[in-house]
Amino acid sequence: MNQRALIRPPALTRERSLKTLVENRTVYSLNHCELNLFETYQASALVPLQFDDLVVTSMLRGKKVMHLFDDPEFEYLPGETVVIPSKVEMKIDFPEATTDNPTQCLALAIDQEKIGQTLQLLNERYPKEGQQRFWQLDYQNYFFYNNVELAATISKLIKECTSQSLTKDILADLTLQELLIRIIQTQTVKAIDQGVLPDTTNPIAPVLEFIRMNLRENMSMKSLSEKACMSTTSFYRFFKRELGMSPLEFVLKEKIKCAKQLLKNPTIQVNEVCFMSGFEDCNYFIRLFKKYEGITPKQYQLLHVN
Repeated sequence: MNQRALIRPPALTRERSLKTLVENRTVYSLNHCELNLFETYQASALVPLQFDDLVVTSMLRGKKVMHLFDDPEFEYLPGETVVIPSKVEMKIDFPEATTDNPTQCLALAIDQEKIGQTLQLLNERYPKEGQQRFWQLDYQNYFFYNNVELAATISKLIKECTSQSLTKDILADLTLQELLIRIIQTQTVKAIDQGVLPDTTNPIAPVLEFIRMNLRENMSMKSLSEKACMSTTSFYRFFKRELGMSPLEFVLKEKIKCAKQLLKNPTIQVNEVCFMSGFEDCNYFIRLFKKYEGITPKQYQLLHVN
């Protein structure tokens, strides 16, 4: 089970206001972005969709199957986000959509000029450590689960785009900047989860490797910052800016990841997993695991029994 932070979906369109049962579209246009809410009420296949700008999509209700680039098709569920470059056609299946079980998805199209200005601002004011390292979107890493921060930012954008406030364009612009930062951080974390460490010029590369190889050791901010050859304060700020989480939050995340792998062995006991993944207190481990995964370690283990 992988935890996905859900976005509270907006109300569905009233039935008498629907223009179509497949990808019924409601549009909110602002200066630098366009929020599209799509709803589908009947099963359909290979429905084409394309935008002239980069689009950030997030599932809100139901299930889609996405056909994108030349990659294999994949299920698209609430709590997940897909980032699609401009002028790239996607094709979408709606295998389960009905009147009683509609799909709802948002598609936020963002002006390329706004994206360029935001990335330039980040690279000028908050340059990344290391050679030839820049704030940039990773178009190869286009599908990921929402974390709490990313889901909150998308929810904030929905609120601003659909409001009647005179200042909504200004507030939406600020939130767009935050969204791009959250996406880049989320893409970085996903790359690390897949075993793709940052390049060797990144000061946190040896720290990430150290954490993974020493999960059973006591790790403090001081010991981790020394590995990066940085002061504790500088290291904390830098790490949080790169990954969107603190070093100790990352340590906990890695311990939970290790525990999940161990729990796939049906013969291992939960208390053994607790200590092997670096926790000292079994009750604390169980509470933390449930917080991250939504179920207890034992429930997770039973789900993975062949």
